[in-house]
Amino acid sequence: MAFNLEQYGIRVKEIHRNTSVPGLYEIGLRAEKGTAISDTGALLVYSGAKTGRSPKDKRIVVHPESEHNIDWGDINIPIDENIYAINRERAIDYLNTRERIFVVDAFAGWDEKYRLKVRIVCTRAYHALFMQNMLIMPTDEELANFGDPDYVVFNGGGFPANAHTPTMTSKTSIDVNIEAKEIVILGTEYAGEMKKGIFGIMNYLMPLREVLPMHCSANVGEDGDVSVLFGLSGTGKTTLSADPKRQLIGDDEHVWTEEGTFNIEGGCYAKAIDLSEEKEPDIFRAIRFGTVLENVVYDKQTREVDYHDTSITQNTRASYPIHHIDNVKIPCVAGTPKHIIFLTCDAFGILPPVSKLTPEQASYHFISGYTAKVAGTEMGVTEPEATFSACFGAAFMMWHPNKYAELLAKKLKESGAQAWLVNTGWTGGSYGIGARIKLKYTRAIIDAIHEGSFEGVKTTMDPNFGFEIPLECPGVDAKKLIPKNTWEEMGKYEETKNKLITLFQENFKQFEAGVNPEILAAGPKL
Repeated sequence: MAFNLEQYGIRVKEIHRNTSVPGLYEIGLRAEKGTAISDTGALLVYSGAKTGRSPKDKRIVVHPESEHNIDWGDINIPIDENIYAINRERAIDYLNTRERIFVVDAFAGWDEKYRLKVRIVCTRAYHALFMQNMLIMPTDEELANFGDPDYVVFNGGGFPANAHTPTMTSKTSIDVNIEAKEIVILGTEYAGEMKKGIFGIMNYLMPLREVLPMHCSANVGEDGDVSVLFGLSGTGKTTLSADPKRQLIGDDEHVWTEEGTFNIEGGCYAKAIDLSEEKEPDIFRAIRFGTVLENVVYDKQTREVDYHDTSITQNTRASYPIHHIDNVKIPCVAGTPKHIIFLTCDAFGILPPVSKLTPEQASYHFISGYTAKVAGTEMGVTEPEATFSACFGAAFMMWHPNKYAELLAKKLKESGAQAWLVNTGWTGGSYGIGARIKLKYTRAIIDAIHEGSFEGVKTTMDPNFGFEIPLECPGVDAKKLIPKNTWEEMGKYEETKNKLITLFQENFKQFEAGVNPEILAAGPKL
């Protein structure tokens, strides 16, 4: 019997379900304006006006079953069921106007015990190939027995939301209906909305099963020792997880269960800005036939991509199946994490290159999700800017951050895993005075963590942050391990340190009411 979507009110005759990569290339090149092939065989695509996610346009349907679980606010914005129904109907009507529809039936999660069956319904070959890369594709037998999906994404992103509909703030709307098990997308063709929509669902469902969803990368050593690396943009998460001595489990989304760790995704979604074979050899070599390259500039004659050209967007991206990486563990499932590494780029030059955290301190820094951005290009502006994103991924977390922090603390205590704070930012002063910590030093620190080189090493406790700082590390000048020793002006150091502590404290005030006293007490003090 021919596959159809009539159960959703979609009556388009030409439906491409789990189409081959060459088939999607052919349709995309023929039917989608601006689509081309790069000199390495990647599919070059444009996402239209939106070249990044629209977090302010994400909505969650208010329903009695889930209402009390959601941390409502600026991130999890409520929408009622009637408005959702209007947006859903608008998306279905748009899908019905299309000549062809693409369906991707696949899995989110490599562990069969926890995985979701996901159905993507979309209008562009680009979107279908993107999600075939980002999800875990079923075998022929699994597809034949796929049955009804657990969640459906209706991507009507080529058609705008009605800005006059109550509570709509723009022509873009990404609506999540937990009880109906659906996501509706309007007014954006940025493919990352589908991927992050599914991650948001996993972030809601997994805590209900007492397992921890994580916005992190993960790798595993020859002895089966697993490390997970958290970090916001610019901290080095992708670079440091791609370790030639260790197998990559995944680069972005994982779950920590009773049995171990698994990757939610079947692929990687890497930033392409300033990409080079020298700096990121694994990612650079992964960009070949089957890879989707979004919003990059290329030479129209040679089809060579200029990764330094950001005239379309700073957020140029590459989506590829994880098997495009050579040193990867497939299936993407491994044991219990041994090391939890929080990466931060501290542009204030205050945090040490490496420090050892207690479970309570780990929970505090996990909830804080700190990094700092360097100053902009304005004349005379030299002050770094602190950035906090709860759980290192606030935009995707539906529960209160304390829910995830408690799960992390529980996992740390049960497993005996060690948490570390690794600063990949500045030393010898803040941005503009000091210098960025060299990548070779950070790699040496990560190696020391994995090799157990900090075991038995003398430490000193930071009087304000309370964490333990190792006094020795192979391959790193001991002086650089203590930030205070690298500054020339002690008065300026103390002043900057107090400022950073105040920023931590001010940020954490929003969480105090819902956080355990032990976690609150583990924060820095003036």
